[in-house]
Amino acid sequence: MKLAEALLLRAEYRDKLDNLHQRILANLKVQEGDAPHEDPKALLEESMELHRTMCALVQRIDRANGTICLPGGETLSQALARRDMLRKQRGLLADIAEAASQRDYRLTHSELRMQTTLDLGALQKEMDRLSKAYRELDVAIQGVNWTTELPD
Repeated sequence: MKLAEALLLRAEYRDKLDNLHQRILANLKVQEGDAPHEDPKALLEESMELHRTMCALVQRIDRANGTICLPGGETLSQALARRDMLRKQRGLLADIAEAASQRDYRLTHSELRMQTTLDLGALQKEMDRLSKAYRELDVAIQGVNWTTELPD
């Protein structure tokens, strides 16, 4: 199985676990004399088994991420952490740019006028640089994910 396939399977397991959780809660209590639509005990057993299966899969993915390297020598774990950092940095700059570009409305000319304290042009250039770095790194990560077999 390719690493990318394992990641898709992990996402599928997460969705199924969420669904099982909701189904257990929906069938947990019934009116006296009624029967639940589904057996909550069986759903709980299925959920617990799927948790064990997912745990084993996640452990395999984590082992792979720590040993597989991108072409530059960086491990996949390091690259994933760096990609997350790039996404968060760009998000911060986008929030700052949005807040700085909001118009301040004055009712009279005697009211204080607000000024932006950062260079928005430079901020936008840095956002563009971070976006490009994120895209390039994400492409490299996805390439490795689809070409690497998941170790046992």
